[in-house]
Amino acid sequence: MANGGSRGRRSGRARSGGTALAGPLRDVAGDAGHTGHPPRMGFFTDTSVCIGCKACEVACKEWNAVPGTGLGLTGMSYDNTGGLGADTWRHVAFVEQRKPLGGQETGAGHDGTDVFEAARRLGTDAASPGPGATASTAAAAPPAAPSGEPPPAPDGRTELRWLMSSDVCKHCTHAACLDVCPTGSLFRTEFGTVVVQEDVCNGCGYCVPACPYGVIDQRAGDGRAWKCTLCYDRLGAGMEPACAKACPTDSIQFGPVDELRERARQRVARLHAAGVTEARLYGADEDDGVGGDGAFFLLLDEPEVYGLPPDPVVTTRDLPDMWRHAAAGALTLVALAAAGFAGARRSRP
Repeated sequence: MANGGSRGRRSGRARSGGTALAGPLRDVAGDAGHTGHPPRMGFFTDTSVCIGCKACEVACKEWNAVPGTGLGLTGMSYDNTGGLGADTWRHVAFVEQRKPLGGQETGAGHDGTDVFEAARRLGTDAASPGPGATASTAAAAPPAAPSGEPPPAPDGRTELRWLMSSDVCKHCTHAACLDVCPTGSLFRTEFGTVVVQEDVCNGCGYCVPACPYGVIDQRAGDGRAWKCTLCYDRLGAGMEPACAKACPTDSIQFGPVDELRERARQRVARLHAAGVTEARLYGADEDDGVGGDGAFFLLLDEPEVYGLPPDPVVTTRDLPDMWRHAAAGALTLVALAAAGFAGARRSRP
């Protein structure tokens, strides 16, 4: 691995385009002290082609020996993990929507429908073909259903819309978790990623509330912090992360961040040209509250729909101002105390 500097703590040096804790930063690895390092690497997750197979979740757990979280369903669709945590470094969200898509009103409503009666009618008429029946022809298709498309539900609506997305640590340009870590357990790698050294973590938990995305977490019974490492060990061997390797649709794409951002912009342009005007990028803007993410997304709805904050801000951004105000307040108190003491001495007979 190309690594000519210290292991990834912030240097605190001034640089063009941003302050020490916020703003655009072109060379995150260089800022951390690495010299002769490779380009910044990251993820582009295109949710428009995610099929919810969870291959990424399984590959992540297998490669990184992440403990299992059980097989019980949460009641939130097919989501059995619920969110990112110490034992879930990749989380596939399943979002069901009743929303217009492609000129159709999505979201099938089956209220008042007797499914058992519908099953008994299978094969008895053209509207309910039995097993082995061929697709209906244009002449046999119901008036409201074009040939080759499924007929609408009794109330005129078609099937619901699914949004699926594989969430992960964002490996922020300005990582608050790294800023607040007192032991150096969290460090910036030569690839620009943020990694936890579990053997150095003391379990203080400062990083947990510092993360604007709620990604990092402490493991129950362990106390130490854990999160995605972007498969740091695989990167050092010239391999792509396990989740991206396992993704069958290339929804998770791995590579140099600058190249991924350009590829993502081109993908959004193609979707807009195809009529998918709601497509937008999330975390790819260097001028956002965290200076842009190393792992960013193409979304088909508002970030909140996917459980993402709409306007994340690095929580340590205002620390310098806070310390200055605290110091000014402390000096004021000292001055008042000194003045009071001097006045009391003068008033003595």
